[in-house]
Amino acid sequence: MYLFAKDVARATDESGVRAWIGEVIYDFPSPNYGKVEAGLQYMEELFTMYSSHPLINITVNPHAVYTCSPELLKNLKRIADIHDALYIIHLSENEEEGKETKKRYGASPVMHLENLGLFGSKVVACHCVTLADEEIALLAQREVKVVHCPESNMILASGIAPVPPMLAAGLSVGLGTDGSASNNNVDMFGEMNSAAKIHKVNMLDPTTMPAETVLEMATLYGARVLGAENEIGSLEPGKKADLIVLNMNQPHLTPLYNIPSHIIYAARGADVVHSIINGTIVMRNRQLTTLDEKAILANMMALAEGIKNIKS
Repeated sequence: MYLFAKDVARATDESGVRAWIGEVIYDFPSPNYGKVEAGLQYMEELFTMYSSHPLINITVNPHAVYTCSPELLKNLKRIADIHDALYIIHLSENEEEGKETKKRYGASPVMHLENLGLFGSKVVACHCVTLADEEIALLAQREVKVVHCPESNMILASGIAPVPPMLAAGLSVGLGTDGSASNNNVDMFGEMNSAAKIHKVNMLDPTTMPAETVLEMATLYGARVLGAENEIGSLEPGKKADLIVLNMNQPHLTPLYNIPSHIIYAARGADVVHSIINGTIVMRNRQLTTLDEKAILANMMALAEGIKNIKS
């Protein structure tokens, strides 16, 4: 979710990555599409462009309850239902959001969406940091999916999401990195490591969030959040071949006694040597097979220099 989704989708298609992509919508003009009416048209064009793509799924993305009017939130849900698409929204990310929503609508962010009748099994709520116990129960009852972004929440000082109670309530909770504006490395291995540790210290319980649970959050639970658990998220006969291969024969991974524990607490993103998506090798021996990485990095450095010169 964010801006210039057509360009993101084009690059995603070229890279061979599986993705759920959508343009963020809010009440005010966007630097990409301008007025909200143009944003709705832009979104419909995305649905048309990728209606039969094997790897790219288009989503509907209201930014948040404090940037979208009730009318816009309901209209976007109607569009999501028409396309049978995921409805992805930032929700209860910090205390300030809760205060602002109660001031405007007399309800917490969660109860505001409940009052609008927007919850359902295809709603994906990102962050969910400031939830009351009754709101956790409500989200579970409505089969809402949750994305936990611990490192972004730490960088922004948003707080610690009540993930153990959410899992205990039966909620499907996946792991996310958020974007690079609020998480510099967007590394899922770092995210797993943080998710495993932050809840232990928060609850003063070393048995909270065991490695196996966190690994499932990053894989199968994430697939459940996307409604794709029958196709991806685990290595099983009949599922699509989406997998990574790690080099475990390294000093920081030796000796090896417990694979889930090693992956969560010791492995790093740089330990991945091969990546396979939909049966296609997109990275072999840490060399991308679908993109010219050196050319892309050189182009990015040139763009960065241009931005620095504008600022100076």
